[in-house]
Amino acid sequence: MTEEKGKSDSSEKKKHIYKKLSEQRKEAKTIRRIVAITVLAIGTLAAVLLIGAYAYVNSALKPVDPDSKKTVNVEIPIGSTVNGIGQILEDKGIIRDARVFKYYVKFKNESGFMAGKYSMKPSMTLSEVVTGLKSGKVMQKETIRITIPEGKQLSQIADIMADKTSGNAEEMLKVLNDEKFIKSMMEKYPDLLSQEILDKDVKYPLEGYLYPATYPFYTEKPTVEEMVMEMLAKTDKVLKNYREQAEAGKMSTHNLLTMASLIEEEATEKADRKKISSVFYNRIAKDMPLQTDPTVLYAHGKHKKRVFYKDLEIDSPYNTYKYKGLPPGPIANSGVMSIEAALEPDNTDYLYFLATPAGDVIYTRTLDEHNTEKARHITGNNQ
Repeated sequence: MTEEKGKSDSSEKKKHIYKKLSEQRKEAKTIRRIVAITVLAIGTLAAVLLIGAYAYVNSALKPVDPDSKKTVNVEIPIGSTVNGIGQILEDKGIIRDARVFKYYVKFKNESGFMAGKYSMKPSMTLSEVVTGLKSGKVMQKETIRITIPEGKQLSQIADIMADKTSGNAEEMLKVLNDEKFIKSMMEKYPDLLSQEILDKDVKYPLEGYLYPATYPFYTEKPTVEEMVMEMLAKTDKVLKNYREQAEAGKMSTHNLLTMASLIEEEATEKADRKKISSVFYNRIAKDMPLQTDPTVLYAHGKHKKRVFYKDLEIDSPYNTYKYKGLPPGPIANSGVMSIEAALEPDNTDYLYFLATPAGDVIYTRTLDEHNTEKARHITGNNQ
């Protein structure tokens, strides 16, 4: 009896244990299900929040109103922080969110915003707003536009600036050659302006360095310094594309602009600048003088269509009939085509070229060939 009772108790204990284990399994399964549902819910919520945040930021990066033509006056006080600027722009309806503006500026590593009064539009992108705040010219009304053509000399550029600003060309030229001003520009553009421009034989230090382009200005009478800084900045920007190539060819910026100016002055509309460039380099390689007429006229300080034998007698380091190699510096400004030709001359054996009255350029290898073409196209036409 006692033995049977023991067996019964043992069986009851087993049943109880099995029941507990079963209950625990159900609880664990329920917990796992709850955890899975919770994780899924959190993940879904996170995804929704991320998508929402992305959509919001993406929207905040766009113009407030792309089609708006409205102009809004905005004043950025001196000493404004990025947070402060963003809040002003948001309050004025120029950007959607000041916080997004702050993070955009940090992400792009932008700085150097200028205080001042601006005319902005809700149609502007964040990039346009930032660029304008750095230059101080967002949507300001252009007051004058100065166009500097290719092949212009410093004295001619001074005339153009004076004409556009009702200034005095002689006074402008004086500023352009002021040593203090030139040295300040050398500090501002060290990769562009070297000590070579201060060589005693250089006629005008900034000759050839004022890039041919159209420049808008936003004050009624910009100063000479303001105008020149814009032009030097443009030259510096253009030459950055060629600096590595020039260094590889062991050519200084000064020599590059000097050679480019000779090509610019000799080229006609029909001329192939790279062939003209090859003639100059071939003559230098053979230790021959360049004998290019524009340098003689530059030495005389004159502008005329034809050079006479008496003009060639002038004793000037710019006279490439008397002195071999490049002149001391550029004789005019030059555009990209001439700069590229100075860096990449054609591979020829030409030593002479002749521009005909019709604008064609004839290339020859010997002096006899050159004289024959000259008699045919130049001398013969004057008879």
